[in-house]
Amino acid sequence: MVSTDGSGDGQVEPDDNLRSFGETVKASRKRAGLTQEQLAPLIGYSVQYVGSVEQGRRHPSQKFVTKTEAVLDTFGVIDIAARQLTRRRGLATWFRRWAELEEVAVTLNTYECRSVPGLLQPESYARALIDNVPPLATPEEAEARVAVRLERQNLLHRAPYALFSFVIEQALIERRTGGPQVTRELVDRLLECGDLPNVDVQIMPLVQPVHAGTDGPFRLLETDEHEWLGYTEGQQTGQVISDPKDISLLHQRYAKLRIQALNPADSAGLLMRMRGSL
Repeated sequence: MVSTDGSGDGQVEPDDNLRSFGETVKASRKRAGLTQEQLAPLIGYSVQYVGSVEQGRRHPSQKFVTKTEAVLDTFGVIDIAARQLTRRRGLATWFRRWAELEEVAVTLNTYECRSVPGLLQPESYARALIDNVPPLATPEEAEARVAVRLERQNLLHRAPYALFSFVIEQALIERRTGGPQVTRELVDRLLECGDLPNVDVQIMPLVQPVHAGTDGPFRLLETDEHEWLGYTEGQQTGQVISDPKDISLLHQRYAKLRIQALNPADSAGLLMRMRGSL
């Protein structure tokens, strides 16, 4: 399992599911008498991508599964292996996949009501969260988690730009996690990120009688192949959502949340007023 603080940087359990799927693809490819170099153009992927999947280092996209099944004509073996992979993977495995997808995502939408998302956390706020949640981390573990979290924030600046949208509850700032100085640094960080051309930060006000997010936090991600995935998590649990009907539902909720929250300009104004009161 991993810590559920929106950072994706907790301890990861080993998992052989990706390797097992990769071996299935490799065996099917060899049965068809094809090399990786021959298969790659037939399914529209690079040789490196095929190799990464076969070695269990990359989670296959649904497009990869569909194309490979069709080209290799495995009578559903690859489809079945992919479905088993989806059913068996745990939270730790999903964080590896999520981090991989973030690297090439074109859109990431986040609604959060527990703590400010890891991509927006200043170092002081990240440390305060890590220090507050049992079991407490050792100094070495804390340093490693902070380092990973700060490294992930480079995603906000990578080229070509991905589009980020965050809807965050005002209560998360009002809580003053870590004290007034940490909260000032948090507000400064939110304002700084909100000024980026590819990032929208919206604050959901404390009083909002009509609220589409009462079922809890969630994320939506559009991959570089324009597939949408969702993610939700709770105490020591997490779930990836890929069913189109469920994704549609989350899109509807996120659209409502963006309307119900303050717009980015008004959110920045609120943050500056909150900063002045600290």
